[in-house]
Amino acid sequence: MIAAAVALVGALTYGAADFLGGLAARRIRPVVVTAVAASTGLVALSLIHPLIGGEATSVDVAWGVAAGVLSAIGIGLLYACLAIGPMSILSPLTAVVSAVAPMLWGLLVKGDALAPAGYAGLAVALVAVVLVGFVPGERIVRPSTRGLAMAIGSGLGIGGFLIAVDQTSTGSGLVPLLAGRATTAVIAGAAIGLLAVAAAHRGATTRLLIAPAGASAPSRPRAWLLALACGVADAAANALILLALRTGELAVVSALTALYPAGTILLASVVLRERVAAIQWAGLTLALVAGGLLAVA
Repeated sequence: MIAAAVALVGALTYGAADFLGGLAARRIRPVVVTAVAASTGLVALSLIHPLIGGEATSVDVAWGVAAGVLSAIGIGLLYACLAIGPMSILSPLTAVVSAVAPMLWGLLVKGDALAPAGYAGLAVALVAVVLVGFVPGERIVRPSTRGLAMAIGSGLGIGGFLIAVDQTSTGSGLVPLLAGRATTAVIAGAAIGLLAVAAAHRGATTRLLIAPAGASAPSRPRAWLLALACGVADAAANALILLALRTGELAVVSALTALYPAGTILLASVVLRERVAAIQWAGLTLALVAGGLLAVA
């Protein structure tokens, strides 16, 4: 199934976007990175849209706006719950919920039907998501109720994004993504505006608004370029996932999309020379197995 291959490439591209955004967030506040990436992605999608064409109805635009809101909520809660920790539990929990929610919607509401190999692939994909997202070496800490709630909320938000995009018509082109990206940019911009007002009341400088605590040289061009590249990669991932949803089943696409940490891990290993744990290699291997099973489903 071509949709499975496209979804897997889209997931890896999402992981690459997260990697670039994570590097940028070392010098620039995450909310600023989000705003820059959303704006850059909006420009990239706007340039590509005329080449693809398509006409969207008001319903398509409405679903696109809903997808943008759900995406902003999901990503915001993801950052918040990972800051609370422990990442080794909350990260895979978020990924699993983001896969299970659309899977259940597709199977129970839409009536998606898969071959036996497909259901086996979904099960293998969920195991792979947990193993890939697991962060070894951390001291085992029981997550707080607040952290668990945020992780589940994040997963529902990210999964809801997929469900919302899946509701759009095949003839709408990239319009739903444009509406969603514009919505995310507005939300991120509003958040920055609130931070600016709060900073002004405290007498803080613009530098402290832009740079995270402890960061040096926040305006270094490389950090801003990374944020711009993050936006382009994220837009490309969104386009790939949209294509996968329009050619395949929501349950399959959501399961493979949840493997996005694999892209981040692989890039961190190659670029930053970070060690990939054996359990994560096992997850990456199972991800390939799941992709093969779902491709023939």
